[in-house]
Amino acid sequence: MIDTDIKTELCNRREKLLAKMATNSVALFFAAPEVVRSNDTHYPYRQNSDFWYFTCFNEPEAVFAVIKQHDNQARYILFNRKKDPLAETWTGYRLGQELALDTVWVDEAYCFDSINANLPKILKGKDIVYYADEQYEYADKIIKKALRAVIKEGKSTGLKPISISDWRHVVHKMRMFKSDFEINILRQACDISAQAHRRAMQKCKPNLYEYHLEAEILYEFACNGARYPAYNTIVGSGNNGCILHYENNSAPLKEGDLVLIDAGCEYHHYAGDITRTFPINGKFSQAQREIYDIVLASQYAAIKLLKPGNSINQVNQTVIKIMVEGLVKLGIMQGDVDKLIADKAYTEFYMHGLGHWLGIDVHDVGRDRLYLLKPGMVLTVEPGLYINQNADVPDQYKGIGIRIEDNILITSSGNEVLTSAVPKEPSEIEKLMANKVSVIE
Repeated sequence: MIDTDIKTELCNRREKLLAKMATNSVALFFAAPEVVRSNDTHYPYRQNSDFWYFTCFNEPEAVFAVIKQHDNQARYILFNRKKDPLAETWTGYRLGQELALDTVWVDEAYCFDSINANLPKILKGKDIVYYADEQYEYADKIIKKALRAVIKEGKSTGLKPISISDWRHVVHKMRMFKSDFEINILRQACDISAQAHRRAMQKCKPNLYEYHLEAEILYEFACNGARYPAYNTIVGSGNNGCILHYENNSAPLKEGDLVLIDAGCEYHHYAGDITRTFPINGKFSQAQREIYDIVLASQYAAIKLLKPGNSINQVNQTVIKIMVEGLVKLGIMQGDVDKLIADKAYTEFYMHGLGHWLGIDVHDVGRDRLYLLKPGMVLTVEPGLYINQNADVPDQYKGIGIRIEDNILITSSGNEVLTSAVPKEPSEIEKLMANKVSVIE
C-alpha cells in the first residue's frame, strides 16, 4: 500500500458517508481507548474499526469529525495527542497536529486536550449530530458536556436544538461491501493465514502440544508482516475440537486423534479466518474420514450456492439436510430426516451458523444472515460437526470434532474462494503432512 492509494480510498469512503448525511450536520468518530492488561501495562493497541475505516490512524485519544456544511461542502477535523518528547521516549511515536494534516488528510487538527473547549464550537448551529451512543464511556462524557454547553448558549441566542442520530446503520452497511483496495488486503490476509495452516499441518506429530502448533502459526503470521492474529487462535485436539471457542491450547497431541485449528491473521487491520481439521499422525481413520466427508460435502454444496440472490441462512438449510442425512446413514442420528430437521435435533452436533461477514473485524458488521448476497461481500463458510465424547453415539465416533472454514468473495458470477491455498481434501492433507519439516527451523 502507498499513501496515494490510502488517500484515494479514504476520500471515497468519506464521500459516501457525506452523501448519506444531512446538510449542516456533523458525524463524530471516537478512537478506541487503551485497555489495561495488568497494573500499568496495556494490551497492544488496536484502533476502533469504524474510526480506522475513515482515518487509518492508529492512536488512542482521538476524535474524527466529518462536517457537512450549509453549502454541502465538507470539512474534516481531527483531535489527537500532542507531540511530547518525554512521553514518546516511554511509549512511542505520536503523530501530533502538524503532520496529521497530510497524513490523515484533514483540514484542521487540534490537540485532544482541547476537545472540551473546541467541540461545542463545532456543534454550535448544527442541525444533526451523528454519533454512536454508549460505545465508549469517555466519548459519552465528552459529547454530553459539549451538548450541554451548546444547549445553554442556545437558550440565550435562540439556536434550535440539535438532533442526535446514530451513524452505525449507515457506516456498517457501507463496510459490508468491499472495495478493490480492501479486497487486495483481504487476499493477502487470507494467503498469510493459509500458509500458516500449511505450516501447522507439516509440523504436526504426536507428542507435541497444542501450543506448539499455535506457536508455528503465529511465527508464520509475523514472518509475513502480520504481527497479530485476528482473534485468539484455537488449537483443539481430540475432544477439545468439540469446544467451539477452545483457547487453552495446552493439551498433548495424541496418536490417533484429530486436531482442529481455527486461526487467521490480521493484516493491515483486515482479518483472515480459516479452520482446518486433520489427523495428528497424518492419516485419517475410517470413522474420522466418514464424519469429515459429511462436513466437506456440505461445505462444497454451500460454496456452490453462496452467490448473488441467495442468503447465508437459506444456504444453511441445504447444509443441515446434507449433515442430517449423513449422520442418519452412519447411525449417529435415528429417525426421519425431515422430522429431525424440523425438531432441530441436529443442534446437538451442529449448533452454530454457516458463516459470518469478514473484513476489518473477523466477525464483521452485518450480523443478519438473511441479507441477500451481493458482489463485494466477503464472508466465511464453516460447517462443522462436533460429536462430544459423552454423546450417545457409536463409540468410534465419540470425541470427533470437525470444522472446515474458508473465506469467500461474492462476485457477479458466484464467488471466489480466497483461502484455497490450504488443502482440505483428505488425500491432499495426508500428502502435505507426509512432507515433514523440523519443528524449529
